[in-house]
Amino acid sequence: MSGHSKFANIKHKKEKNDAAKGKIFTIIGKEIAVAVKEGGPNPANNFKLATVIAKAKANNMPNDTIERGIKKASGADGAVDYKSITYEGYGPGGTAIIVEALTDNSNRTAANVKSAFTKGNGNVGTPGCVSYMFDNKGQILIDKEECKMASDDLMMLVLDAGADDFNEEEDSYEILTSPENFQPVVEALGKEGIETASAEVTMIPQNYVSVTDPETVKYLTRILDLLDEDDDVQAVYHNWDEPEE
Repeated sequence: MSGHSKFANIKHKKEKNDAAKGKIFTIIGKEIAVAVKEGGPNPANNFKLATVIAKAKANNMPNDTIERGIKKASGADGAVDYKSITYEGYGPGGTAIIVEALTDNSNRTAANVKSAFTKGNGNVGTPGCVSYMFDNKGQILIDKEECKMASDDLMMLVLDAGADDFNEEEDSYEILTSPENFQPVVEALGKEGIETASAEVTMIPQNYVSVTDPETVKYLTRILDLLDEDDDVQAVYHNWDEPEE
């Protein structure tokens, strides 16, 4: 992944997300509802819920909003019955795209995802067609300017907490974990008062694809924007080495 500035892209994504903070909380709210339905309301006994709560806190979701979501999902009337669906496909320029959705209407979601790919000169493939190009990892990014701890001390802290890897970049630190060790590492950082720029269990490309032709970039951006705007879409992963802005 050398040469690919993950932090620059995270900042770019966060700028877009900050403009639609409500959608971020809606996305996490759905994930809380599904996690509670599958494993109960106690994060101590529900790994999936604990992971979602860690993500929620990293996105500055208020504790009372998190607790309200858990209470609503575990109530007698429950929450909306969301179904988790993953789509895989090919974007222009040889790019690979994975789309994770939570939906109460799979026909609507499938049509919208297919339409987004088609409008950007891409196409939806079969399950497994591109996911082998990605690794499922916990990824935590820390802004160097916001971190008072020395890099060596930070590295020892996260490795002791169960992180797999620690990378120092020009403007940030990247911490990679297994999905299982994501929450303990986030908690260890929280106890030291270290703020994260981003913290989530994600799909990280094994290799990135450079796309520079303006027409191809236009179509690829169209797919990603349409997917981002879809309320059913929870996350979009791709291996495009986006230019820094």
